[in-house]
Amino acid sequence: MSTPAADRPPSPARRRALLGGGALVASAGLADLWRYLRGTDGLEPPDGRPRMQGPAPVLFIGHGSPLNVLRDSPYTRALRRTGRELGLPRAVLVISAHWQTPGETAVSVDARHATLHDFGGLDAALFAQRYPAPGAPELARTLAQRLGEGAGPGDPARDGAAPDRAVRLHGGRGLDHGAWTVLHHLYPAADVPVFELSLDVSRDAAAHLATGRALAALRGEGVLILASGNLVHNLDRTMDTAAPSAHGLQPWAEDFDQRVKAALLAGDVAELLRWPRWGEAARQAVPTPDHWYPLFHALGAVQAGEAPRWIHEGFEEGTISMRCVRWG
Repeated sequence: MSTPAADRPPSPARRRALLGGGALVASAGLADLWRYLRGTDGLEPPDGRPRMQGPAPVLFIGHGSPLNVLRDSPYTRALRRTGRELGLPRAVLVISAHWQTPGETAVSVDARHATLHDFGGLDAALFAQRYPAPGAPELARTLAQRLGEGAGPGDPARDGAAPDRAVRLHGGRGLDHGAWTVLHHLYPAADVPVFELSLDVSRDAAAHLATGRALAALRGEGVLILASGNLVHNLDRTMDTAAPSAHGLQPWAEDFDQRVKAALLAGDVAELLRWPRWGEAARQAVPTPDHWYPLFHALGAVQAGEAPRWIHEGFEEGTISMRCVRWG
């Protein structure tokens, strides 16, 4: 008997495809292919959308494959619709699964960002994409001061949420694909300042929740909090040929996603902090916490009484939850 696709470890080529390789023509629509053949970098002109009014919301976005930057799908259309509904914030602070700094936290201080193509494969369409958003160095420095004090280029500041950890001002990195492939759809003109806060994966979920609480004040200053990960993310258990689906195609993936949804609707952060006790579904859904922890930054920044709204629900590759949530 052959081993089901969902139970087979992916080949090296499969891993490269999940991280950004694969065939352009099979993955992108005709409009996207035409844009690529014209040699554009994917940027769009400003569309006249208004400035954001009132406190900025908090978003958790399931980012999935980098190839989503090329796709026209219910998922990418939901992101574009959300960006239009929100309007232009003063800046966006991104906490991405793809900037990990074990043992410390860093904040980006670049005045303008390079575009990191931090995925495998040689897909020219992806490498042609650029998202040269301006940075927000002054806001980044202010954030570093709030999280601690005494930060300077290359010098640690003490993090008030975790006094034994460091915060650094960091320049020259660029935006990783957990940031720019999402921002490409929210703000396709790359005209909103962006800065990133790194993910210290050596800390537990409660510590990330505490950091999120320290970020909440930025919302009143017009800064959109964007946490980018995936609630269910196990590249060893994806289903190679599965089309996007409304529900997970493996019971453990669907069960975990629905349990998270129920806890979010109930505002039960304590239950979400107990996720390691959720059994086999949790072990399969979160084999490593990097795509899971950004959720707790978002939850920490949420104010009492703010109910979640689903920007998008569904799965890619059978088992990758693309659930996207908005508060505020």
